[in-house]
Amino acid sequence: MAEKSQDRAYMIPTSKKEVDALGWDYIDIIIFSGDAFIDHPSFGTAVIARWLQKWGYRVAVVPQPNWRDDLRDFRKLGAPRLYFGVNGGAMDSMVNHYTAAKRLRHDDAYTPEGKAGQRPDYAVSVYTKILKKIYPDVPVVIGGIEASLRRVTHYDWWKDDLMPSILVWSGADYLCYGMGERPMLELTRGIEAGRSPHQMHKIPQIAFYMSGTPKVQDPLVLHSYEECRQSKKAFAENFHLIETHANMMHPATIIEPVGDGYVQINPPYPPATQEEMDSFWDLPYTKLPHPRYKGKRIPAYDMIKFSINTHRGCFGGCNFCTIAAHQGKFIQNRSEESILSEVKALNDLPGFAGNISDLGAPTANMYGMKGKDPSKCEICRRKSCLFPSPCSNMDRDHTRLLKLYRRVGQVKGIRHAYIGSGIRYDLFLDEKGFVDKSSQPYLKELVLDHTSGRLKVAPEHTEDKVLQYIAKPSFRLFERLRKEFDKINREAGRHCELVPYFISSHPGCTMKDMENLSKQPALKGLYMDQVQDFTPTPMTTSSVMFYSGLDPRTMKPVFVERDLEKKKLQKSFFFRRK
Repeated sequence: MAEKSQDRAYMIPTSKKEVDALGWDYIDIIIFSGDAFIDHPSFGTAVIARWLQKWGYRVAVVPQPNWRDDLRDFRKLGAPRLYFGVNGGAMDSMVNHYTAAKRLRHDDAYTPEGKAGQRPDYAVSVYTKILKKIYPDVPVVIGGIEASLRRVTHYDWWKDDLMPSILVWSGADYLCYGMGERPMLELTRGIEAGRSPHQMHKIPQIAFYMSGTPKVQDPLVLHSYEECRQSKKAFAENFHLIETHANMMHPATIIEPVGDGYVQINPPYPPATQEEMDSFWDLPYTKLPHPRYKGKRIPAYDMIKFSINTHRGCFGGCNFCTIAAHQGKFIQNRSEESILSEVKALNDLPGFAGNISDLGAPTANMYGMKGKDPSKCEICRRKSCLFPSPCSNMDRDHTRLLKLYRRVGQVKGIRHAYIGSGIRYDLFLDEKGFVDKSSQPYLKELVLDHTSGRLKVAPEHTEDKVLQYIAKPSFRLFERLRKEFDKINREAGRHCELVPYFISSHPGCTMKDMENLSKQPALKGLYMDQVQDFTPTPMTTSSVMFYSGLDPRTMKPVFVERDLEKKKLQKSFFFRRK
């Protein structure tokens, strides 16, 4: 029986030689991943490996196994005592491989030297099928972004087809969705104890496929996969229900019939407490790529090696975004002491020159934010706390965040703490001006002390009709931001640039809308090269609109540009303004 122990900390082994050096005669869990292995809390493989290690389990990782040869990478460590874990990496493997125009990318930021082609398409399914063929009696638990966002029937842009839950086509035994520390520990304990399927199937935040009839009280039963294939309306109705429950504090168990059985998705654990969040970071990460890479450059690591995550979750509810579907809507904060401890430790990292590249999270300025009256959040069914208008129960005070910034700045060895992740300016601005007494000080400090030359924000579009489909505030709010931004720079005698991000060919966006964007006078003089052609990724409202031609919130038809050449033309309008 594994016991909690932090004295057993070791460099996670990735080869037979490294396992032998530890003197192990067995491995509890072997994790296969589509990414290179970087022992940093920004990467899920490292988090789960270190978390299970904390509780006494022996964990090994096989990064980017070769699936095209004699499969020796899948055999080299043998069978684990408990189970195999599988993830596709920090991105869905199809998003990693292909552009929005379905062209193959020539590099991979999560691979040494950025080399492309080191993971297969649909990596989770490919790895799982190989493992089930070689070791049919060993359980396989899938997780990470690719599995999490494909846990139900979903539209796949690359196949241009509706696909069932990845549990069905991968053959995995269990799926852990979202942020996996708590469900993975409970799954591990359950497998180790030999619990019955009935007991295992009660674990929160997991999904599984079963034949026969569901035995759950008061579940949310969706249209079947087969019904969704016959009716786009049924698919849109399913998604609206799934998304509504994904954003509730107390959602129902979801049952989705498929074939002769069903996929069951258990409700998630409650949002992590501050103490739990601290425990996920209080682990012996080296914060370095595994020694096996011998100094080779891994581009994704270069981007995050001197960054600090302050919290999880996002209540913004953008329709094209997958953050809430994976991390949840409710903000889960680390304590200031935990963050400061990590900041101080940066001084021990090779190459650190005192500059934190990002002190943030999916939305950097949501740290510490929550409902004023928690009882209202308990029963809330809103997807977004900000759209179509900010919730009156949301406390948007930036005071705690400002205090954190100042405490970080006082740490010895820290020269700058930049905010590289996104901010929501509708948290501190409305069309009348600043929303509370902390708002103007926050924006001023953000611009003058935490921006490295360019402040990047995401209005996404200029046309309010399109913004309604994206679920972002009116462009008038960006105009207000620019006014305040320019004033701060002018009064300080500084020259910091405001860089807006935009999206083209989103459902609801026409050629005329892009032409209007290109002629928008409020964008004159701004640095403009940040545009993204819309890619329908699994489990987003926008991808459901793209496939079905319906807005799942209203079930009304929505214009969708599907022609690749016309999508390219929409994007070209953005550059034409130059």
